Amino acid sequence: MQTRLDAKLLATDAGQEADQILRSCVQCGFCTATCPTYQLMGDERDGPRGRIWLIKEMLERDEAGPSTQHHLDRCLTCRACETTCPSGVRYGRLLEIGREHLEAKVPRPRRVRLLRWLLLTLVPRPAWMRPFLRLGQGLRPVLPERLRDLVPLLQTGVGRAADQKAYPRQVILLAGCIQGLATPATNRSTQRVLNRLGIGGVEAVSAGCCGALPQHMAQPEAARAMARRNVDAWWPLVEAGAEALVMTASGCGVQVRDYGVLLAKEPEYAQRAQALSARTRDLAEFLAAEDLSSWRLADPPPRVAWHPPCTLQHGQRITGLVERMLDGIGCVRVPVADSHLCCGAAGSYAILQQDLSKRLRDAKLAALMHHGPEVVVTANVGCQMHMAGAAEIRVKHWVELLAEAAPPA
Repeated sequence: MQTRLDAKLLATDAGQEADQILRSCVQCGFCTATCPTYQLMGDERDGPRGRIWLIKEMLERDEAGPSTQHHLDRCLTCRACETTCPSGVRYGRLLEIGREHLEAKVPRPRRVRLLRWLLLTLVPRPAWMRPFLRLGQGLRPVLPERLRDLVPLLQTGVGRAADQKAYPRQVILLAGCIQGLATPATNRSTQRVLNRLGIGGVEAVSAGCCGALPQHMAQPEAARAMARRNVDAWWPLVEAGAEALVMTASGCGVQVRDYGVLLAKEPEYAQRAQALSARTRDLAEFLAAEDLSSWRLADPPPRVAWHPPCTLQHGQRITGLVERMLDGIGCVRVPVADSHLCCGAAGSYAILQQDLSKRLRDAKLAALMHHGPEVVVTANVGCQMHMAGAAEIRVKHWVELLAEAAPPA
């Protein structure tokens, strides 16, 4: 694709990066075949090819308007298009540049600004979020459907973790912003699995949000600040011998793997950030190297529908590992059509684009339920919460099944 970006923009790092990405696109349209919003809307502007063109026009003319913002906002950032693209176009990064440009140029309505501010203020801070979450869970049965869909089901009886520092091998775990509050069984099950393997899963007290939320809401400096805080929190544990940084939420995994890029131009952090990114492993990656041959679920084994999050299969390009572990412990995996398509959660998307998100969720649940599973499992807290609120059966993180299959100590 030919480009004619403004000279002032080309003098910036973001402008040069955008120009390079735009030039790599040949506008072939293969990406539209796997784009969830294009499948729903049938509008070229709601597919990757159309959005790339909108960003190109915006950056060349230095003009930005609500229409362009509307169509870029409706992108899930699922990156299915990147998996499909024969030219290797880094669409996700181009979208970030486009959204940041729009955020500086196009004012949003006051109501939308307030909602975005609340998300960015509350969600990354579990102590602030807890009372609102518990209130919503208490009132959930009487809430209108649009509000009820946004409140995760209450999990109880997950138990207390053992002393993780007592184990000879150590890994670092990220508790997560919402995961520790909404789906605590994920963190507890992960520690049980690790402990059974003789590994302690340690959480750095001063670590917090991975930064994915502000990164995808066009607040890059807030995302970098969170990355710096986490690097400072995790580095002493690395120096003390932690062998890996293990991610139980695939959305966080994508973000942390990018710390080396986010902080590349900050001399105080660049080297440590790159080292932490290199040590980052999805939970499935880490456990795939361990001996789980004796782990088995009790008979009769459950019929399981597996939903691979976009951040796992498209963002991190990890496929097949969870499936092999589920098969290994005796699960009966049912086939699921269109497993490459997004469930509609996509971080803040379920709140900011609720109607589209609900349509995608309903389609995903129909595909998951088609062959009569007893449980749905996934690998990202956002997907789990989004689907659990409307599913007729339980939706879990896959590690919960692995914890049930662990042999007696």
